[in-house]
Amino acid sequence: QVQLVESGGGLVQAGGSLRLSCVASRGTSSSYAMGWFRQAPGKEREFVAAISWSGGSTVHADSVKGRFTASRNNAKSTVYLQMNSVKPEDAAVYYCAAVRTLSKITADSSWYQTARYDYWGQGTQVTVSS
Repeated sequence: QVQLVESGGGLVQAGGSLRLSCVASRGTSSSYAMGWFRQAPGKEREFVAAISWSGGSTVHADSVKGRFTASRNNAKSTVYLQMNSVKPEDAAVYYCAAVRTLSKITADSSWYQTARYDYWGQGTQVTVSS
């Protein structure tokens, strides 16, 4: 069983920056691609970013492209989401997710689907003040 724990959420001013972290248990880093999703009140969970097991390939949702960046440090079993130029519409609970695969991340839409991932964290709240 893989356990994921997110942290780093909080209150950020519009235009500001925040870095989310997701620590994975049991050394999952070597075999798992990771995803970031978010869910605002009354809305469906939506894809934000995904990163391959090696960190060599990533994909980001159009809504965050150029502002958010997914990265990872496998030595620390940690995945990050650097959020810059944050907007009010970025406010949500952010979740990390994991799937065991050595595949590259491509434009294949399956990476955007929650069903693609097998393990989920509890989420961390991001609140944006305008």
